[in-house]
Amino acid sequence: MEERKRRAEILTEALPYIQKYEGQTIVVKYGGAAMTDEQTSVMRDIVLLSLVGMRIVLVHGGGPEISRTLDRLGKETVFVDGLRYTDEETAEIVSMVLAGKVNKRLVSLIHKNKGRAIGLCGADGGMLQTKKLDSADLGYVGEIVAVDTSAIEIAIAEGFIPVIATVGVDDEGQLYNINADTAAAALAAALKAEKLISLTDVRGVLADKDEEDSLLTDLSIDDIPKLIDRGVISGGMIPKIESCAAAIEGGLREAVIIDGRIEHSILLELFSDTGIGTLFHR
Repeated sequence: MEERKRRAEILTEALPYIQKYEGQTIVVKYGGAAMTDEQTSVMRDIVLLSLVGMRIVLVHGGGPEISRTLDRLGKETVFVDGLRYTDEETAEIVSMVLAGKVNKRLVSLIHKNKGRAIGLCGADGGMLQTKKLDSADLGYVGEIVAVDTSAIEIAIAEGFIPVIATVGVDDEGQLYNINADTAAAALAAALKAEKLISLTDVRGVLADKDEEDSLLTDLSIDDIPKLIDRGVISGGMIPKIESCAAAIEGGLREAVIIDGRIEHSILLELFSDTGIGTLFHR
């Protein structure tokens, strides 16, 4: 009986948060670093959020799967300043893996958990209109110049959870690989989302990278440059956090980075006062 009462109390505590986010758009970025054996748990949580009235948009990358596929095909991966160079053949493989294998795997897991999902990529409906990245010569790596959310809105209106692979397209029909954090931020801003949740393989921003208990739970985007200068934010966390800042600059009220390896991390973030990661705001 006590266990039943505890479960009822948990549901009662979640009620105000369910009411807060009902009808709101929540963009969830699910990256390769967080894609562990907990995928089924993550997809179950996505289905739950959809069933209680949230407009969930799932945006995903898949770097580790791309690397594994390139290795199996005997295709050497070339890096420029630590970033993957994407030649024409690699661009085709990236599109195949992201928009095909990874995308359909996530759709199938949502279906397994009795949800309704539809797999899309940034080329569908000109969703992520792209040009070649200007800042570095990385081949067919693109930057977003415009976003068209029509396909997403149609999918949501029909009761589907859009699952979006981060492949963009230019005016000539050329496909480009796009950084998943950048794509999620651009889509969240264009959709006027209530919140962007980025699932990764760290707890969030740590004041001391060697001390798990030094989590910074609440940060203004004005604090980001100072933390980068001090080395608190470094390496692969920089583009993730800069994408959160870009989403907020684009109109979001808040964005959060959480540890996607923790079971039910999305529910813990949305349905509690303090959340479990680092929350960014103005």
